[in-house]
Amino acid sequence: MAGADIFSPPIETRADLIDAMARGAKPRADWRIGTEHEKHVFHTDPLRPVTYAGPQGIKALLEGIEKETGWVPFYDGDNIIGLRNHEVAGGISLEPGGQFELSGAQQEDLHGTADEVAEHMRVAKKVAAPLDIHFLGLGVTPFWSVAEIPAMPKSRYGIMKPYMEKVGTLGTSMMFRSCTVQTNLDFASEADMVKKLRVSVALQPIATALFANSPFVDGKESGYLSYRSHIWLNTDNQRTGMLPFAFDEGFGFEQYADYALDVPMYFVIRDGQYVNVAGESFREFLAGRLPQLPGEKPTIKDWEDHLSTIFPEVRLKQFLEMRGADMGDEKSVTALSAFWVGLLYDDIALEAAWELVKDWSLDDHDMFRREVPRQGLMTPYDRTNVYDIAAQAVGIAEAGLVRRGVLNAKGQDETVHLASLEETISQAKSPAKRWLDLYHTKWGGDLTKIYQAAEL
Repeated sequence: MAGADIFSPPIETRADLIDAMARGAKPRADWRIGTEHEKHVFHTDPLRPVTYAGPQGIKALLEGIEKETGWVPFYDGDNIIGLRNHEVAGGISLEPGGQFELSGAQQEDLHGTADEVAEHMRVAKKVAAPLDIHFLGLGVTPFWSVAEIPAMPKSRYGIMKPYMEKVGTLGTSMMFRSCTVQTNLDFASEADMVKKLRVSVALQPIATALFANSPFVDGKESGYLSYRSHIWLNTDNQRTGMLPFAFDEGFGFEQYADYALDVPMYFVIRDGQYVNVAGESFREFLAGRLPQLPGEKPTIKDWEDHLSTIFPEVRLKQFLEMRGADMGDEKSVTALSAFWVGLLYDDIALEAAWELVKDWSLDDHDMFRREVPRQGLMTPYDRTNVYDIAAQAVGIAEAGLVRRGVLNAKGQDETVHLASLEETISQAKSPAKRWLDLYHTKWGGDLTKIYQAAEL
């Protein structure tokens, strides 16, 4: 059963908190690429959101994919809420509004990532077609309000939703109507983690600009190129953002642990059930003073669960998660991983990327994070703009992938997976800008056209 307790030792010392991240360090030969992507689901006859239950619901979709793949279902109570591929440690899960997520397996190279995404979409569309379920590659669903989107039967979301409504203005929009792509990458040591995290935190808004793909909401223009990124600015300031302390001298695993300790909790899992501890302190939990579990102290698994409920633009667990991009088309999913692999998995590229960002002030980081969701690649900066920075970053990533020299069966190296970004750079237009152009010209203001144009 999903959420069932797994034996985990108690936290004995502060070192246990640090080790939960530090033990992820591994030699370069063992570095892998993990790619996660979420996609909206919708019906076309008529155009409407997809419920969980019923003959054409998300449950039926999951059960169909289970039969097609042999992946193992997992449950919340009696409800199937996902599938696990135990052979490669990947799987499918559901976001609160039915967004369908693939958590990809660890791939050795980007060619494997592209193959994985293609096979997942082949299977998902094969099973979905008879159910009139379709998949939409956008950062935010363009029509339906939070109230119109059916909720999935997951206990943790029943805890998160009311808490989100208290601490931010758009937290439920994040939960129910946003979709992202995420790249997970490894580090060799604490020093390597620090350098990669600093570079990726700094460049996260640049990735947001490159992949901006959510210019519509509530049936009209949102006023933003990445409304999804804007949503995150108004979700929960205690667990989101740009990690300014990461640029402090002496930053490392311990400092991240201190930050995580001060992020309010959501839940603790006991006897397969989610205990609502929203807003409580993990420091109090360590002292045995959690009101909901008096006298009980946390396990390592409790700490790992807590780390997974923190949502900064780059998240540190036993690997680094790049969280700044809107969902797009199939090629853009692999392109995000190509961007970050090229920048972070080649030493020369990593150093060049650091040179690009090392002089930025905390005010600069904050400005990029605030302005890019609205202005995208045209966000001004120091007599230039984000477009120029993005073009340099893509060039650095491309050179890094060339040096990796990993070829597919056609003899192509991994730069082939940057094609969608190269299109963005050559046109100086993000996907969001291209949708807006169509909306104002060919579509004549008919936003329903995007459901066919952006269908995966």
